[in-house]
Amino acid sequence: MKTFGKQIQNGRQSGFTLIELIMVIVIIGILAAVAVPKFTDLTTDASQAAVDGIAGAVASAAATNRALCAANNAACVTITSSDCTATKLESLLDGSSLALYTISGTAPSCVLTLTTDTTITATVNVPLT
Repeated sequence: MKTFGKQIQNGRQSGFTLIELIMVIVIIGILAAVAVPKFTDLTTDASQAAVDGIAGAVASAAATNRALCAANNAACVTITSSDCTATKLESLLDGSSLALYTISGTAPSCVLTLTTDTTITATVNVPLT
């Protein structure tokens, strides 16, 4: 009769040997040593994705704003070359805050910078209106 790694033969029980258990532990250790470095740098990648996401939202809002201005809509926000500021870009984002970001440059090329333990930047095209 077989039961989960133990075999009963003539009243004697047998199981995994110590060598087999150690080999399994060594193999798991090797796999962990190979896998861990692949996941250690995910913080930088996640921060870059966050900055790129905010930059995309600002660019999309700026394009929508330009379309509103072209249609002579009252909701249009005027963008000039000196308007790469958090206040002006936040007005495009309908209440979202850019407090974590440093914004520099001159429109139409605004640069968003997020500084934590590393500095991550993204350039946003903000068309003049």
